[in-house]
Amino acid sequence: MTRLTAADFDPEVLELFDGYVHGRLSRRDFLVRAGRYAAGGVTAATLLAQLSPSFAAPLVTPADARLKTGYREFPSPQGYGTVHGYLAVPANAKGKLPAILVVHENRGLNPHIEDIARRLALEGFIAYAPDALFPLGGYPGDEDKARALFPKLDQAKTRADFVAAAHALATLPQATGKVGVVGFCWGGGIANYLATQLPELAAAVPFYGSQPAAADVARIHAPLLIHDAGKDERILAGWPAYEAALKANKVDYQHYVYAGAEHGFNNDTTPRYDEAAAKLAWARTIAFFKEKLI
Repeated sequence: MTRLTAADFDPEVLELFDGYVHGRLSRRDFLVRAGRYAAGGVTAATLLAQLSPSFAAPLVTPADARLKTGYREFPSPQGYGTVHGYLAVPANAKGKLPAILVVHENRGLNPHIEDIARRLALEGFIAYAPDALFPLGGYPGDEDKARALFPKLDQAKTRADFVAAAHALATLPQATGKVGVVGFCWGGGIANYLATQLPELAAAVPFYGSQPAAADVARIHAPLLIHDAGKDERILAGWPAYEAALKANKVDYQHYVYAGAEHGFNNDTTPRYDEAAAKLAWARTIAFFKEKLI
């Protein structure tokens, strides 16, 4: 079966889907508006199904013998009390390793983010991906249900959970104490946020994430590698103010905009995936983490 790409959809449908994914449109509103673009036997519901993730083929399988994986919990007294997440480490690690906190999109700890954690572990890192939805029962196994749960979170407590997770990774017996963070979409915003909260953070890599307030940028000490999509007007609108604040505060940063790519281009479970942009961004990410953490 031929894999669909963003080019197979009208740009207006992609914009509607982005609105639905980020809570600006209800499912009903998406279906009504997308119905105008349905043709040739393809319904609005079909368009939604085609644009939604498929987790059938992870890049690194959960049973990969090169890794040790499982679920781990840490205390979060300022957050929801407990952080629950997916931990992946190289099976035959020699000595202590740096750690990377992996922050998901606004659907919780789904199979794609667990796959991202495994990919990082194969590169020689301890990777830990918390599930922000754990206090509400955890990722429900359905993207629509997960998306509906997300607004019910107390965001202040959720942010505190990710701060607690970063602190926990720094003190793991098998870790060096150096911690980086990578996040995607909502998680990209959390990566930016953590850079303002953790002076000891060794590196942060936000993928198409919302920027922190300019007033908070003075607290950033970690080097940043920022990936944005060329067609992501919503996120790019905040870049000029962020860049001005980064420069004013002499923050070490690199910013890449991937021409022609859609928001979510790194997620290889959806048609918005852009193979060329994702591979380049991922190679830059791994090189950056190896430079800053090892």
